[in-house]
Amino acid sequence: MNKVKVRLLKGLAGCKQGHRDTVRGLGLKRINQVVELSDSPEVRGMINRVNYLVRIED
Repeated sequence: MNKVKVRLLKGLAGCKQGHRDTVRGLGLKRINQVVELSDSPEVRGMINRVNYLVRIED
């Protein structure tokens, strides 16, 4: 299965609680932290929801 790397670019202060929960669900805790996740529709939907906070790495 394919993998996707996601990096948290911004802090979570001032964000909606649902977006904070989504970032936590992706496994991100700190700014510039990178996690490797399976490339599934569920994960892509979570990334799309908080696209202003995260970036997909190569």
